[in-house]
Amino acid sequence: MPEKVLASVLTEPRTFELREFDMPEIGPDEAILRVERCGVCGSDVHGYDRMGEGQRILGHENLGFIYKIGANASKKWGVVEGDRVALEEYVPCGSCGMCRSGNYRFCPQTSAFGHDDSTPRLWYGSTALTVEPALWGGYSQYMYMHPGAVVHKVPTHIDASEAAFFLPFGNGYEWAVEYGGATIGSTVVVQGPGQQGLAAVIAAREAGAACIIVSGMGHDEHRLEVARRLGADYTVDVSSENLVEKVMEYTRGHGADVVVNVTGGGGTTVREGMDMAAFNGVVALPAAGNENVSVGGTGRKNLTMKWCHGHSYKSVERAIDTIASGRYPIKEIVTHHFGLNDVKHAIDSVAGEGVAGAIHVSVDPWA
Repeated sequence: MPEKVLASVLTEPRTFELREFDMPEIGPDEAILRVERCGVCGSDVHGYDRMGEGQRILGHENLGFIYKIGANASKKWGVVEGDRVALEEYVPCGSCGMCRSGNYRFCPQTSAFGHDDSTPRLWYGSTALTVEPALWGGYSQYMYMHPGAVVHKVPTHIDASEAAFFLPFGNGYEWAVEYGGATIGSTVVVQGPGQQGLAAVIAAREAGAACIIVSGMGHDEHRLEVARRLGADYTVDVSSENLVEKVMEYTRGHGADVVVNVTGGGGTTVREGMDMAAFNGVVALPAAGNENVSVGGTGRKNLTMKWCHGHSYKSVERAIDTIASGRYPIKEIVTHHFGLNDVKHAIDSVAGEGVAGAIHVSVDPWA
């Protein structure tokens, strides 16, 4: 009898069904991952409302052990059966100009921008079941590892829930440090205390920031407390305090060298970022929501605004190293995990509609 794989399939918007699949055969350039844990991303909240890609297995923050691997893949990735690894969501071609320049996350094979619709877009957690061998998402016991997969080794001593935080943490490094330029002595403001905002706090602290300020709403009281435990010097409840005024007070009029906007919405957050930025400030916009902003009234500032994209290979490596170091209480962020029967509940919890107090949650396909 061929081996079977159990997975949670998105069959209709917000509707999941457990199904069995055949274990794929692999060639010399491919592998199979035994999924240990898959983190739930905020993008899954939007992804489970849409069926544009068709029925599919969601989940792209994938952690697991190499179950089977071809000889060429083993040499290319430097791993063998039994090794613990993390996969990025991107499945780039490896040969286009974007891939050769290190910008593989923008490769037309994996990016929504510039992709030729005549061929399937390869992206873990988004590719449809109709694309062989169907196992393209982490809400499954096993996953297919394409020859273009981006693979990171993960130390075995890290707790599974903490290790599954590697991608949001990688985004925190990318936005606060790579895009924002946080460094020794910087003042950093993080707007939004969600999982990626909290990741940016740790990244800024690791980069040597002298002052870190985190803003949130009244209902974010617990998350703001977590931000302080992770290294934030100040927190601001914007439902009762003026963020710009508080930043200027805490920085003695200097303002923020780096502003990272991960609010996901709001009608004034970008404008506030511009107003509280320092003379040579950078306003990084990975998740600012929709907002019309007048460019007038910024004063005489050498202000830089950057639209940010997801993590780079370097940022994910830094994230894994920092988690492995044990220097920060990552358990404060990784709050819950669920089984394959509860994938919808897991995503609902990230959306604020499920378990109270959830920040980063994950799916354990063996629970």
